[in-house]
Amino acid sequence: MVRKEVRTMLSWRGHLLLILAFTLVGLLVLPGYSRGEAKDAVIAQGKTLFLQSCSACHGPDAKGLPHLGKNLRASAFVKGLSDAELLAFIKKGRPSFDPANTTHVDMPPKGGNPALTDEQLQAIIAYIRSIAE
Repeated sequence: MVRKEVRTMLSWRGHLLLILAFTLVGLLVLPGYSRGEAKDAVIAQGKTLFLQSCSACHGPDAKGLPHLGKNLRASAFVKGLSDAELLAFIKKGRPSFDPANTTHVDMPPKGGNPALTDEQLQAIIAYIRSIAE
């Protein structure tokens, strides 16, 4: 009789541990946002920030403006950089005298908005990547 009670107790504890393990995994895997929703939220934030800080030169549709900013949607330069490289480029900007600057117009660091954080710049990059042609 004792053996059966011990087996039942172990079985009950095993089931409880299994339930707890699945619950914990569920909590870790299923945060408040799904990955798609989180990505969409970052892209939406990036669009807002782009319109505030970048559109004066690159246009509201990121297709560029004559003699100001390049078309970012079809930019081979943008496509050729990793997100980390693009972040570094945006943070540094590009002076008008840089031989690689074909518009001969300064691109100010952070698009002229020094308050932009790396996280906000990464959101802008996510937005630019999402509209690339």
